[in-house]
Amino acid sequence: MESHRDPLCDINRTSRRLVIFHLLWPRRTSVDALGLAYMNEEIMSESWRQHRKHVFVLSEAGKPIYSRYGNEEALSSTMGVMMALVSFVQAGGNMIQSIFSDEHTVVFLQKGPLVFVSVSATRQSEQQLRRELLHVYHQIVSMLTQASINRIFERRKNFDLRRLLFGSEKVLDGLLDVMDSDPSFMLSAVQCLPLPSSSRDALSHILQKAITPDLVFSFLIANNRLVSVVQEKTVLEDARLKPSDLHLLFNLIRASAFQAGEIWMPICLPLFNHDCYFYAYVAYLDPPECTVCLVLLSTDKEAFYAVAECKRKIEEAFASQNALQWVANTQLYYVDDISVANLRHFLYKPSKVLDHHRHPEMEVGYRSQEERIRLLDPYRNMHNRIHSTSRPLKLIYHSAGKETLLAWVTSKFEMFACFTPLVTKKSAISELTKLLRWIKKEEDRLFICHLPKYSTAPQPGRSSTDRGSSARPNTSDTGLLSLL
Repeated sequence: MESHRDPLCDINRTSRRLVIFHLLWPRRTSVDALGLAYMNEEIMSESWRQHRKHVFVLSEAGKPIYSRYGNEEALSSTMGVMMALVSFVQAGGNMIQSIFSDEHTVVFLQKGPLVFVSVSATRQSEQQLRRELLHVYHQIVSMLTQASINRIFERRKNFDLRRLLFGSEKVLDGLLDVMDSDPSFMLSAVQCLPLPSSSRDALSHILQKAITPDLVFSFLIANNRLVSVVQEKTVLEDARLKPSDLHLLFNLIRASAFQAGEIWMPICLPLFNHDCYFYAYVAYLDPPECTVCLVLLSTDKEAFYAVAECKRKIEEAFASQNALQWVANTQLYYVDDISVANLRHFLYKPSKVLDHHRHPEMEVGYRSQEERIRLLDPYRNMHNRIHSTSRPLKLIYHSAGKETLLAWVTSKFEMFACFTPLVTKKSAISELTKLLRWIKKEEDRLFICHLPKYSTAPQPGRSSTDRGSSARPNTSDTGLLSLL
C-alpha cells in the first residue's frame, strides 16, 4: 500500500531514470571558486560577519540543511540556538516571527518540518525578507515536492535532508544571488524580451504546432527573459503558472550551466501544485551561443522521446523561417532612447498585462552588481511603504544625495523611477507622463499581452472525454498527484 512505502523510493526511482540524460546539479568544484570560498568561509572571520544577508535552513530537529555562507556542519551549534528560540516560543503557544536590533533584522519562517532564518543588515522589511525565505522554500520543494518532504520527516524526524539535496547548493546560492539584484522578485513579475508583436505571434504559432499528448506548457526564453509561452487549453485558469514558479524554472536553467545536449528532469512548481512533478525538457536552440532556450513541460515521465521530437519540429520551423534571427536582432533599449529628461532608470508593471514588467537596460552608473543593489534598496523601501497593509500610499517622492526617486501606483500600473538629483516632484511627474505615452505606444512590443493555447491530440485508445480520468498518472506507481 502507498501508506507503507518509503517516500525515498519514489524519489530514487525517478533519479535513476533521469541520470542517464544529464547530471543537473554538480557538486561544487574548484572551478566554482566563489561558491567554494563561501562554503569554506570561516564562520568566526570578519568577512563572514560582514555579509549583508545570511540565510539558514534547518529541520525541526535542529539538523542543518543549508547556509548561504560558511559550512553547515560548522554552523550546527548556531542553528541549534535558532531552533531553541523557535521551540521556546512554541512552548508558550506562539510562533516566533522576527527579532530586531540596531543593525540587523532576523526573520523566521516555518514551513512544515523546515525552518528558514534570514539575518539581514539591509533595509528590507520583515515582509520582504519573509517572501525571500518563501522563495528558498519553494526552490527546495521544486526539487522534492512538499508531500515527499512531509512524509520523510513524519517517518524520520532526524533525517538529514542534505542527502537528497546533495549538489543543489549552487541552485540555492544562485537564487539568493539573483534576488539581491533582480527587481522581478520585488514586483512579482517576469521580464519579457522586447519583440515586435508579429514576430512574437509567429514564434508562439510554431510552439502551438509542435505538440504531443500530456505536453502542458511550452516556453521560449532568451537571456533570462521570456520570449513566448503557450499552454494546453485544459489547464485551468486559476491554476496558471505564477511568476514565482517561472523564477524557479529560470533559476534551475541558469544553475544547470549546460550548453550542448538536452536535459530531462522532474521539477515541481509549488504555486501550481506543490505535491507533484512536471517533467521538463530543456535545450538550447542556438549552440554554441546558447542564448535561446526551449523549455517543454509534460506530465508524462516517459515522454522524453516524444517531447524531443517536438523540439526537432520547432528547430525545423525556426530554420525555415529564420526565426532565431528575430530574437538575435531584438533591439534592447536604454533610457536615452526614450527622450525623457533627467530620467536614469525605471521599473514599470502594467495591471492589465498580468505578471510582466519592463525596465530599461541599466545605465552606465548602475551596471555593476554593487550599483544595481544600491539602486534596488531604495526601490524596495518605497515598494514596502506604498504597499503597506496599514497605510498604503499612491505616490512617494524621495530626494536623496545621488538621485531623486519616485514611486507611483494607480489602478492601471505600478512604476518606480530614478531621476538625477534636484528634480522637483512636479517635474518628475511631468516627465513620467511622457514616459507613459511612450510605453503605451510600445506596449505590444514590450509585453506578452495574451497567452496562446493549443489542444493536444488524445493518446491512442482514449477519447477526449476520458482525459480527466484515465489520462491521470497512476499515483500508486509514481507517488505523484495528477497535474490536470
